[in-house]
Order: sequence, then C-alpha cells, then structure tokens
Amino acid sequence: MSYQHGAYGEIGNDKVKSAVQVDTVVAYIGTAPINLVLGYKEKGLINTPIKLENMPKTQATVGYSSNWNKFTLCEPFDCHFANTIGNVGPIYIINVLDPAVHQKDVKTTVELTFKNGRAEYVTDTIILDTFALSDKVLGADYSLDYNYTKGAVVIESLNDADPITGTVEASFTEVDPSLVTKSDIIGSVTASGKRTGLQALSKLYTMFNAVLNILAAPFWSEDPDVYKAMISVVQKLNGHWDAFVNADLPIYDSKAKAAIDTLKKAEEWADSNGYNNGFSKVYWPQVQYAGKVYHLSTQATVTMQRVDNSHDNIPMESPSNKEIMCTAQYFGANSENEGFDQQDGNELNSKGITTAVFWGGLWVLWGPHTAYYEYGSDGVARYIFDVNIRMLMYITNGFQRRHGTQIDSTMDLSLQQSILIDEQEELDSLKGRGALIGDPTVEFLETANPTSNLMNGDFVWDISATPTPPFKSGTARVSYTDEGFTAYFGGGE
Repeated sequence: MSYQHGAYGEIGNDKVKSAVQVDTVVAYIGTAPINLVLGYKEKGLINTPIKLENMPKTQATVGYSSNWNKFTLCEPFDCHFANTIGNVGPIYIINVLDPAVHQKDVKTTVELTFKNGRAEYVTDTIILDTFALSDKVLGADYSLDYNYTKGAVVIESLNDADPITGTVEASFTEVDPSLVTKSDIIGSVTASGKRTGLQALSKLYTMFNAVLNILAAPFWSEDPDVYKAMISVVQKLNGHWDAFVNADLPIYDSKAKAAIDTLKKAEEWADSNGYNNGFSKVYWPQVQYAGKVYHLSTQATVTMQRVDNSHDNIPMESPSNKEIMCTAQYFGANSENEGFDQQDGNELNSKGITTAVFWGGLWVLWGPHTAYYEYGSDGVARYIFDVNIRMLMYITNGFQRRHGTQIDSTMDLSLQQSILIDEQEELDSLKGRGALIGDPTVEFLETANPTSNLMNGDFVWDISATPTPPFKSGTARVSYTDEGFTAYFGGGE
C-alpha cells in the first residue's frame, strides 16, 4: 500500500455470481469568447474553473457567440440555459482561449458611421480591450459595450452637447480561435505549479468545494488524444474523486479526410481509436434542432444533470430514453444519410455507442451502456450500464466527503463503529430510494486490516452494493391457442 493521508474510496473488483453529494457537478472545457468582455485579463477567465448559472450571467462573465465552431463552450451555454425542455445548471467551465496569445498578427481598421452619437459594428472576434477610436478617449468621449442579441459592438458618444458624428476610423485586434490546439485542451502542470487545460480541473474542489461528476468537451472530445486525457484526469482527481466522461465520435475524420456518416464507419472508428473506456459514454452522430447543430455529448450531459436532479442528485437513472432537443440526426452537410430508427440505434448500443432516435412521439437519447460495453463479450459488470459505475462513484466520493474531516482524529472503537453505522445507513437509504437493490453491506474485515496497516493508521471498510439496473428491454410472449374454439359448442363462458 502506498502512503496515504486522508479519506479515500476505491471501486474494487465486481462480486457477481451468474451519498453526501452536492449538486451533480458538470464541467466543460473549450473556448469562450472572453475577447468580448472588457477587462478580461483582470477577471481570471483563462485556465481556471468558472461557475455559470444562467445566460445573462454567462454573457456578462465570459461572453457568447452563435459561432460554436470558433467558441466551443457556447454550445453548452445554449443547451443548458436556453433549453426548450427545461434549463439546468449550474455548470463549470475551463476556458483555454487567451486573446493575448490566440490573436491575429495584423490589426483590423474599419470606418464607423455615427448617427445620433451612436455606431455599431458586427463582429464576435474583436478583442474589446484593444478597441481604439481615432482621436477619441474611452470613458471621456465615448462608451463601449457589446450587444449579444445583434452580435455587435456598440459605441456611444458621451458628450450630448457635441456628439460624435460622421465617419470615424476605428482599430482593434481580433482573436483567432483556430490557433487553439488540442495541447491547450490537454494542458499541463509547469515546474512553477501553473495548471492549464484539463489539469486546471484540480482547482474546482479547492475554489468551489465542488466534486466533479461529469466532464464533457464538445468539438474536442472526438480527438483520441483529448479523449484519453479526459479519461485520465477524471480518475482520482485531487487524488480522491472519480467522475464520468461524455465524449463524441466524429462525423468527419479530419486526419483521414473522410466522413464518418454510417453506422459501420462509426463502429469501426470507435474500435480503432480506443473509445471504449468504462468511465465514459460515447455518442454518435450529432443532432439538429431549431436551425442549430448540437453534439450529443452536450445534450447527454444536460440530460444526465436533469435526471440526477430529479433524484436529489443521485445518479440512479440512465439518461437513455429521455427527451432531448432534436428534430433530426445530423451526419454532416454533404452526407446522403437520411437517418435511422431504433433498430439501427440498437446496433450502435450493442457496441457501446449511445445515439438519438425517434421513439414514442419524441426524439430521445438512446443507449444505457458505457463505452466499454460490447454485446456478447465477457466483460466487467460495473461497466455494463452508466448507472452502475456512476453509482459506485457516488458511493466512494460520498464516503470521502462524509469522513474526510475526521482524518487524524483518534481512531477508537467508537469512531470505527460510527463509520460502520453511518455508511450502512447511507446504503440503506439508497436502497430505500430504489438506487440499490438486494442487501448492500459495509464491513470492517480483519483480513483487509492487517496489524501492520493499523499501526500506520490505515483503515479499510469494504462496501458491497448492487446498483439498480435499467429496464433495458421487455418482451411480451404471446402464443396462439385453439382452445377458444370450444366456445362454438357451449364450452365457453
């Protein structure tokens, strides 16, 4: 056993014969248009967790653009805070876009026409802090703002007696989101201790006392290197917490320069690129709604959070077969694929790929499995369903949160028994809610606690629990019988 100091939780081997969690904590990593925020440098908006709760606060804090390909975090903003099914949050983001680094080399110069002391210019790439109006002083001669409804910079004269009129030259630097690479998303920890990209997620707990539950990175998670990095960072974050990844398969492979627009291509791509980790769900294709195209990982993350919230943030129910914002599947602008039904969706599910299908009069997320699952193969039971592994994470994370403050207290028999009682009560409560079935138990076993470990202050409690499985399929068997013909001869009634 390695040196340990603190409360820990481990997901052990399955035992198969034939929760103090706060809100479900969702985090996204990507690029936000912080270039539209005045004074962004002083506000700490780069490579650090930011909590967002609604669209107005989001726009004021990190900006917003309808160009999701450039500013990838704006898709989650829309999906969480402008959701026709129901808004859900809060969310946390890590923005890696740094306007001081990711910018165009040459300044932009435009001619602005002022009318009644006011001018507008449509752009979402302007770095507002660099805006300059010829021969005018910001704050003295004019004010500067951004209108998110119009997607335009608004310049207003401050001198009503002598307003700015006519055509005036303005200059500014523009941000270039294309300069952001997967290395920025994956991030690193420097020798001086600075954390960037995914590594900045470790600050989520220290800054907000929040334990990560779900991580997503629309646009970026379809890169195998980013996917692997996401899987790595969610296991024992801060040395303690386990979380779950929602990731996408691409609809276009930029490396191979080929469309991934059929079931077979998606299955082959997932297999050859290793999208099969049990700490994740993977999704394909994308979906359309109200003229917008969404990654399914974003729709799934919103749905997971909504379903968890309906159970007091216990991840006891799969997001599968829950309504999402969708009117059609999307395979790319040039694809000839006209979509598929539940039967084809089941083919994807059998390979551990979650999708979207039309069922029961609604478009729903379809697939209760983790990416590890493959029908017909012998596998690890805890990775069969998303609820299996997420409930085990809930239990281990909860144990650590409940007892972390007791670390370095005197471990007398009273404390040992108190932990046993507390944990059994927690398990019984989860069973009572329907999150667990059978008889979940917690034990303090002599075999797991040798004297050498106890002498060093290391104690282990063994928990056995069976998460309640989803109702994946139901079959009604109907048999024809000729016995009804006796009714013709007086044998009925």
